[in-house]
Amino acid sequence: MLRLASRRIAARARRRVHAPAHALLPRHKTGRTLYDEMRDLTKAGGDFTVHNYAAVLEDLSEDATTVETELFPSAALDFYTRWNLEEAVTDAEVAAFKTPERGGAQGDYRLGMRKKIANAVDCLQTHSNSKRASIPIPFATEGSESVDWRDAGQTKCCRELYLYVEGGRLSCTGILRVQNASIFPKNMHFFGALLRHVASELGLPLGVYTHNVASLCHDRSAT
Repeated sequence: MLRLASRRIAARARRRVHAPAHALLPRHKTGRTLYDEMRDLTKAGGDFTVHNYAAVLEDLSEDATTVETELFPSAALDFYTRWNLEEAVTDAEVAAFKTPERGGAQGDYRLGMRKKIANAVDCLQTHSNSKRASIPIPFATEGSESVDWRDAGQTKCCRELYLYVEGGRLSCTGILRVQNASIFPKNMHFFGALLRHVASELGLPLGVYTHNVASLCHDRSAT
């Protein structure tokens, strides 16, 4: 009887793909409803901050991760995703779309991104159960001992993306220092494209994305 109970516990553990608390997080079918939730929570604006926000996006398709707004029309989303994936962009596009209001240096993840993505793909191709498939964002050219809070280019909003395979699907957890809700459309469009690329390279279907934010604010009026 004891042996049978142990086997049942082990079987349940294999089926569980996330910690029990993960099921308690707000879950969204589209980036639009996740965006709307964050905007509503922070509608007081200014320095009003929601700390330790977390939510799950269950659909990582292009449609579900595209959230068009006045600040981020379709062309701007496409530009920023190609920029942050370290793909080709034109000088005309940079002049037209790259503005401080859309994230500035804190939201610029381009440097070395191709190599970081390739490293994560190689990691999961070599060991599909690995916990090392991470895409670090800050300190692309220098060590963290040089941290300077005054340097916006160093204090990136997204700190790291952790990619993992569970239940035969590619999932991801994003860790953000801060999320201005108004900037979320740019982030999610980029994250979605990145994950679809990695999933294609691995030959895996997509799982879920978990958005973890230390400080959630309404827009860039927050200090």
